Amino acid sequence: MLFYLAALLLLLIGAAHSYLGERYILTRLFRRDNLPKLFGDTTFTKNTLRFAWHLTTVAWLGFALILIHLANPPLEKATVGNIIGGVFLIHFAIALIASKGKHLSWIFFLAIGLLAIYAANS
Repeated sequence: MLFYLAALLLLLIGAAHSYLGERYILTRLFRRDNLPKLFGDTTFTKNTLRFAWHLTTVAWLGFALILIHLANPPLEKATVGNIIGGVFLIHFAIALIASKGKHLSWIFFLAIGLLAIYAANS
């Protein structure tokens, strides 16, 4: 039951983190006129800050899934590897789309996701 409670708290804090961060931190930050201009304007900077902020929430959701699986032993290597791989494939998609491929973290997130899933299932 405690694993479920911890997972629920992660889901709640993740939702609060994304919603409140977007509403009260990022939007206010983006109104500033002194953000770094990368690739010609502030769009890349804003998109990078936004996707980095929300990737934290995605990672927490992955931890919540692992906690849920811990509540139902036995926990298999494949399960954990697939969750981690899936989380990093979501990271990959967010980074690729949000930065339009300019932020090269997507390459590493893709590799990590695929390697984790492959290793978990071989």
